[in-house]
Amino acid sequence: MRTATISRKTSETSVDVTVNLDGTGSYTVSTGIGFFDHMLEQLSRHSLIDMEVKTVGDLHIDQHHTVEDTGLAIGEAIAKALGDKKGIRRYADALSPMDETLARVAIDISGRPFLVWKTEFSQKRLGEMDTEMFEHWFHSFAQTAGVTLHVETLYGGNNHHIAEAAFKGLARALREAIEIDPRKADAIPSTKGVL
Repeated sequence: MRTATISRKTSETSVDVTVNLDGTGSYTVSTGIGFFDHMLEQLSRHSLIDMEVKTVGDLHIDQHHTVEDTGLAIGEAIAKALGDKKGIRRYADALSPMDETLARVAIDISGRPFLVWKTEFSQKRLGEMDTEMFEHWFHSFAQTAGVTLHVETLYGGNNHHIAEAAFKGLARALREAIEIDPRKADAIPSTKGVL
């Protein structure tokens, strides 16, 4: 089983994350930010990664530390669960439609963290979540997961749909990229022999 647990404790947050990459998409998520919980639930459900996330953060200040540290911990847990990455497909992309919105997400589990973010919001908040924090979450996740990640909204108008299409697109791409390729299950997918 490709599983991992990460506990990240700072003076600003306490984050506990457990993932099972070969799960069914079951989840328990609590961050104190309702809309953020909803997005992480979508990530779990559509990637089929079982995910337990418990974050207690300094929300009396703002959402920055809570969102950032949750992204760092989830990324770290996924990287740890992947181990040496032997047999994974590595590359994947997904088109994610949600009503009038279409997002495109591409991922390379390369060991080289990078984010290209081409997504904009026309309002500052969704529920109680600051929309500027979505890019920061994806950046934090990419850093510790060790992935190259491209997220682009091709078109769309509804801010809820724009955010959800991005998370669902990541989920679908991640699901494919972490799958074991039966044709090369014993090999690391790189000519370098390491990722």
